[in-house]
Amino acid sequence: MSEHGNLIKSPKQLIIMVFASFFIPLIVIAFLMVYVGSGKKTGGSAEAAAEAANNLIKPVAMLDFKDASGPKEFKTGEQVYKQACASCHNSGAAGAPKMNAAGDWGGRIGKGYDALLASVVKGKGAMPARGGTNPDDISDYELGRAVVYLAASVGGKFAEPAAPKPKEEAKK
Repeated sequence: MSEHGNLIKSPKQLIIMVFASFFIPLIVIAFLMVYVGSGKKTGGSAEAAAEAANNLIKPVAMLDFKDASGPKEFKTGEQVYKQACASCHNSGAAGAPKMNAAGDWGGRIGKGYDALLASVVKGKGAMPARGGTNPDDISDYELGRAVVYLAASVGGKFAEPAAPKPKEEAKK
């Protein structure tokens, strides 16, 4: 003799259980949809929400196509900062010294330009080497310009690094 009995003992109970197992989840989902859809919307229009989303992904999703045979056009310190550094140095994420916060930069600027550039190139703390950029996309010279730009935001007086010589001139 079996220890367990059948839960459904008649065809009527079977039909009720089949309908209940199908319709109860649908009703719960419908109520959840109404609940989520009726929440207060704190933002503006859908256009404003789309614009905010675009601004958040812009640094990551930005494509920069270059003519490999053309002359190298170096980015300014501000351009490099906006492309590679701003995501952490604007907010102070992971302990990064904030832009325009002199207290965060005092000891670092005292070590000099070469020490700051070495920290950027090799990485330091949570900051990856080269600020997470590829050497083919952002050169050491451009990283140096970004260091000068960041230091200038808090009163640092580093000289702009010397531009590298073009490859054709270096070969002569």
